[in-house]
Amino acid sequence: MIHYLTRFTEAAQNNWHKPAVCDYRGDTFLYADVATHIAKLHILFENAGVKQGDKVAICANNTARWAISYLAIVSYRAVAVPILTGFTPGNLQKLVAHSDSVVLFTEQKTWEAMDVEQMPDLLATICIENFSCPWSRNDILKDVAPNIQQLFRDKYPQGMKRTLIKYDLGEPDELNTISYTSGTTSSPKGIMLSNKNISSNITFGVNRIQMPRDSRIVSMLPLAHLYGLAFEFIYPICSGATIYFLGKTPSPSLLMQAFADVHPYMLITVPLVLEKIMRNKVMPALEKPLLKAGLKIPGLRQLIYSKIRNQVLGAFGGNMKHIIIGGAAISGPIEVLLKQIRLPYTVGYGMTECAPLIGYEDWYDFAIRSCGKPVDGMEVRIDSSDPQNVVGEIQVCGDNVMLGYYKQPEATRAAFTDDGFMRTGDLGVIDKYGNIYIKGRSKNMILTSNGQNIYPEEIEEQLNMMPHVRESIIIERKNHIVAIVATDNDDSNPLSLTQLKTIMKSNLIMLNQKLPSYSQVADIEILEDDFERTPKNSIKRFMYK
Repeated sequence: MIHYLTRFTEAAQNNWHKPAVCDYRGDTFLYADVATHIAKLHILFENAGVKQGDKVAICANNTARWAISYLAIVSYRAVAVPILTGFTPGNLQKLVAHSDSVVLFTEQKTWEAMDVEQMPDLLATICIENFSCPWSRNDILKDVAPNIQQLFRDKYPQGMKRTLIKYDLGEPDELNTISYTSGTTSSPKGIMLSNKNISSNITFGVNRIQMPRDSRIVSMLPLAHLYGLAFEFIYPICSGATIYFLGKTPSPSLLMQAFADVHPYMLITVPLVLEKIMRNKVMPALEKPLLKAGLKIPGLRQLIYSKIRNQVLGAFGGNMKHIIIGGAAISGPIEVLLKQIRLPYTVGYGMTECAPLIGYEDWYDFAIRSCGKPVDGMEVRIDSSDPQNVVGEIQVCGDNVMLGYYKQPEATRAAFTDDGFMRTGDLGVIDKYGNIYIKGRSKNMILTSNGQNIYPEEIEEQLNMMPHVRESIIIERKNHIVAIVATDNDDSNPLSLTQLKTIMKSNLIMLNQKLPSYSQVADIEILEDDFERTPKNSIKRFMYK
C-alpha cells in the first residue's frame, strides 16, 4: 500500500506550478507554494520543540491554510488532531487538553476567547489566517516567528525545489490522526487513525475513482470530519487536482455560484443538497399536466428525463462526472427519480472509525437503496442468522478500521468482537451480490411490547416527503410512537400554527396508511424552531425522548 504522503509528493513534483488549494474568491497556493509552506512550518515546529509523535490540533473554518497545516503536521510525523469549529471555547480547550496537543492552529478570534491555563501541554499557538504566532510558552518563539523567512532561507538558500520534497513516513500502523466525534461529555472519543487507515482509503479513491489532473473540486464539508478530509482534500490533492474551499457553511446562492465558477469534476456531499434541488425545483415541474402526460409516452419520457438530467448537472457547473453522497440515506422517492434521469450519483457508507469508507459502488453499477459494496481491504458481515434477510448489526474488519479510542481502553475493547471485527452500531442486511443495505442505528431501534423491531429512519424517510415537513425524528413515549417535526414554512408567506397543525393531521393519516399496524404513529408534534444539533450537524435525538 502506498502512503498517501508519497502520492502527494509525486503530485506536487508533477504539478509544481499548478494551483493546488484555493480559497474561493481568495488566496491561491500552487503545489510549489504548498511544499514551501510545509517546509516553513516544519522549521517552526522544530523551534517550538515539537517532536515526532506529538499531537498538533487544528480548529478553524475550511481554508487553504487549514489544508497546508494538516499536511505540515503529518509530514513532520506529528499527530494531527482536527477539531470541528462548532465547539464552545471551553469544550475546545478540553479537547486540546485531552489530546495532549502541544501546538494549536486556530483563528485569532477563537484564541482570544480561550484560557491557556486549561491546556497545560500547549507550547505554542499558530494563527491560521497568516501563520503568525500570537502566543508561545515562555516566549520560545518570540524571536523565531518574525524571522521565519530568514530561517527558511538559511535552510534552503536556493529556495524550495521540487526535488527537496522528502518526508519520513513512519510505519503503516503508526498513529497519524486523532479525530474527535464529540466533545461535550466528560469522556470525549478521540478516534485513532493510522497511516494505513487513511492511506487505504486514498488508495481506493485513486485506483477506483480516477480523477484527471486538470480536475477541480469544490470543498464544502468540514475538513475536521474524515469524510471531507479524506475525499474533498487528501484524495484530490494526491491526484493533482485543484481544490476550492468555501470556508464557512455557504448559502445556497453562494454554493451555486461557486459551482458555476469552478465547474467541478466531482461532488462529495450529503443528501440534503440534492434533495433540496430535486424537491424544490424538479419534482414540482414534473407534476405539471403537460409533463405528467409526456412521462407516460416511452420515447418522450426519455427526452424529458434527459433534459432534467442536463439541467441538474448544469446547476452543478456542467462538468460533473461523479456525485458521491454520504452521511445519511437519501430519500426513497427522490432516489427513484435520480435513477430514472440517470444522474451519476452513488451513495457510500462509512464512519470516522473507518477513516471513513466502508462501502462504495460506481454510479453505473450502484443498486438503488443500497450504500455500495465493501471497499478493497475491508470485510463486512451481518451479525444475524440470515444476513440476506434478517437484520443484524453491521460489523467490519480490515485496513480502514481504527486503532482504537484515545485514552479509552475499555471503550476500545467494547467496540470490537472477540474475533476482531468492529461493531458499527448500524443495522442492516447484505445481499448475495455484496450490496449493503442499512436499516437504521441499533441505539435508535424501538422494540415494541409485542417484540416487533421498528426502525425510526424508515418512518422518517416517508414523513419527510410529506407537505411542509423539513425534517423529523421518530421516538417512543409511554409505549406510543411519536413523530417530532421541524416544518418547512415559507418565510415570505408563512402558515399559522393552526394551519400547520391541520396539515400535520392530514400527514398523520397518510403516513399511517403506509405503515404496518405495529408501527403506527400516534401523534405528530410540531417543533417551534430547528432541532438541536451536534457539531457534525446531526440531530441530538437524546434531547427529544
